[in-house]
Amino acid sequence: MSSPVAPGPRRLPRRLVQLYLGLALYAVSMGLFVQARLGVMPWDVLHQGIAGRLPVSFGTVTIAVGALVLLAWIPLRQRPGLGTISNVVVIGLVVDVVLRLLAPPGAMPVRIAFLVLGVVLNAVATALYIGARFGPGPRDGLMTGIVARSGRPTRLVRTVIEVAVVAIGWMLGGTLGVGTVVYALAVGPLVHPLLPLLRIPEGGAETPRVVAATRDPAEMST
Repeated sequence: MSSPVAPGPRRLPRRLVQLYLGLALYAVSMGLFVQARLGVMPWDVLHQGIAGRLPVSFGTVTIAVGALVLLAWIPLRQRPGLGTISNVVVIGLVVDVVLRLLAPPGAMPVRIAFLVLGVVLNAVATALYIGARFGPGPRDGLMTGIVARSGRPTRLVRTVIEVAVVAIGWMLGGTLGVGTVVYALAVGPLVHPLLPLLRIPEGGAETPRVVAATRDPAEMST
């Protein structure tokens, strides 16, 4: 798999800020989902299920699963970037801090507000870190690598992977609920208009139409 052409060095400070801001906000959105107790994001069903069975934190499990997924990149011949490694480490560290500071609300309207804010914030965070162009997250790379090697449609591969991790996570005790469904249905349409606005051009100017066509929002996740 060929590496994308990187934007010019003058954009490097902005790219780095955008990358780490996006990853930190992604972790905040995960914390909002968890504390809303209405169902978490698909991969977080697995993370939550494992964390409930082991004496380790949710963030630690997130890092460990991300590292294991990266190992699966080797036979798929995928190449991680700075964003890939940072995704594994930063999100796991920050989400543990968020879960310590953010108490779960009791009132249902507040829980729903947490869920809605989590979805919107996740979409912004996704567009930020993908737009920085430092490489995909480990789970994205797993999906695109399987697509490249198997020739199967992206949506089919994504669906199979996420159904599998949700099923395993649910059997382990992870929270599968309305929030999981809302996330699956809403995040792609929300990211789609944000990505052209936050995607840093590859040197020259890019039109919104060209930028929007370069990535399918359905392929975006941690």
